[in-house]
Amino acid sequence: MIAHGGSTVTLRPTLRAAATLEARHGFPTLFQALDDLSFTIISDIILTCATNRQDAAAFLFRIEGGPLFPFFLAVRQPLAALLSMLTPALDPNAKPSTGKPMTWAEVYAALYDRATGWLGWTPETAWNATPTEIDRAYSAHYGKLKAIHGSGDNDSEKEPDPEQAARNVAAGLDPEFNRSGLHALKGKGGKR
Repeated sequence: MIAHGGSTVTLRPTLRAAATLEARHGFPTLFQALDDLSFTIISDIILTCATNRQDAAAFLFRIEGGPLFPFFLAVRQPLAALLSMLTPALDPNAKPSTGKPMTWAEVYAALYDRATGWLGWTPETAWNATPTEIDRAYSAHYGKLKAIHGSGDNDSEKEPDPEQAARNVAAGLDPEFNRSGLHALKGKGGKR
C-alpha cells in the first residue's frame, strides 16, 4: 500500500504486472526511474500494479498541480520493494544452474505454464498470482509428487552390481541393465 496526501492505493506484484512492466521498460529502467524521479514511469508502475485501476488513477490525479518531491519521497521506497517482488524469490536450497540464461519474458512464460499446466490454475488466477507464489506452489507440488512417486535420485547413485554386469555381458545385454530391478517393477504392478 502506498500513501500520499491522505490518499492510499493498494498495489500487488502480480505475474501480469511483472510481465507487462518488464516488457514495457525492463528492470534496469524501472529501478532507474525511481532514482531519476520519473513521474511517467512511476505512474505506470502504480497503474499497472494497482488492485483497483480507478483508485490508482484517482490517487495520481490528486497529485496534479502540487509539488512532486513529497510524492516521490512517499512512494519511492515502497515501489522499490514492489519492483523486487516482480521476480521470484530466490530459493536458498537451489542448485546453481548450468543451463543457458533465460530472458524475463521466458521466465514469466514458464511461470504461467507451471501455474496453468502443472498446478491447474485458471489463467486469471495465474495472472493475478505473484511470481513467488507461483514458484513456491510449483515447488511444493513437485515435492509432493516426488514424495508420492519417488524421486529417482537414489537410482542414479547406485553402482551396478559387478556380478550382474558380467552376466549381462555374457548374455549380450547392456552391462548396466538391472534385471532384478525390472522384475521388482513388474511385481509392483501385479503382473509378471
